[in-house]
Amino acid sequence: MESNLSGLVPAAGLVPALPPAVTLGLTAAYTTLYALLFFSVYAQLWLVLLYGHKRLSYQTVFLALCLLWAALRTTLFSFYFRDTPRANRLGPLPFWLLYCCPVCLQFFTLTLMNLYFAQVVFKAKAKRRPEMSRGLLAVRGAFVGASLLFLLVNVLCAVLSRRRRAQPWALLLVRVLVSDSLFVICALSLAACLCLVARRAPSTSIYLEAKGTSMCQAAAMGGAMVLLYASRACYNLAALALAPRSRLDAFDYDWYNVSDQADLVNDLGNKGYLVFGLILFVWELLPTTLLVGFFRVHRPPQDLHVRQPRLRQLVWRHRAG
Repeated sequence: MESNLSGLVPAAGLVPALPPAVTLGLTAAYTTLYALLFFSVYAQLWLVLLYGHKRLSYQTVFLALCLLWAALRTTLFSFYFRDTPRANRLGPLPFWLLYCCPVCLQFFTLTLMNLYFAQVVFKAKAKRRPEMSRGLLAVRGAFVGASLLFLLVNVLCAVLSRRRRAQPWALLLVRVLVSDSLFVICALSLAACLCLVARRAPSTSIYLEAKGTSMCQAAAMGGAMVLLYASRACYNLAALALAPRSRLDAFDYDWYNVSDQADLVNDLGNKGYLVFGLILFVWELLPTTLLVGFFRVHRPPQDLHVRQPRLRQLVWRHRAG
């Protein structure tokens, strides 16, 4: 991959800083983690068919996005087994797909979960106040607009930095401010929706009961999302604040310098590749795995006529919808 920032070390001179055996072990570990998530999501999509759930729903679209995200990240790390030079010289489209697109997919999954739980809350309120249905349309428009803005900013920044049409520091600042702000806002929104769904019993908490989730678990999930995405935003802003505007130092494989697209500001020497993997684990793999586990596919209750009548009503409502 050619450098997309001024003042970086030429790609031809980039070599792994860690010993080959350690680098190979880390690459195998990173690839295995993403591959495990890929097969886990793939198995859940089959469970949707096995259990007779709706084939087109918020859950299936969410799982499909996670499947594509895990596939792209697995493909990226697989390059570093034997073909590191090729990974450093990707064309514009492969570069965007492997380095930038996964970040957009991660944001889309977050907005999709917001849409789902916002719909649950607004539909419950609309039973008593029909005018609330208009609010649901506004919320949908806001999240769709946020997704389009996120995609547009990331595509434009990638194109401009590849063509050297703007200062690298300025591009990174714009992308970090927009992207991380949207991540934090959506995480706060998801946490609020989860709390509303859990506390508005029984009209909305039934949706969490159907997933085998308690109010405490919902609150913990919301808090974890806020903490993870807020910490990433703080890291990125601190990294840019400490970086000289004239030169942004890359490390190891010439990644560029914020966490959501795999980079750091300071030269970490032999620890660079390890820290790169840890960054993706904490701020990408961990939140996505938590969401996949939280919204995993459940077996429908077997004895619906004797136990849990509210769950029976929910299951039939979903199948009919």
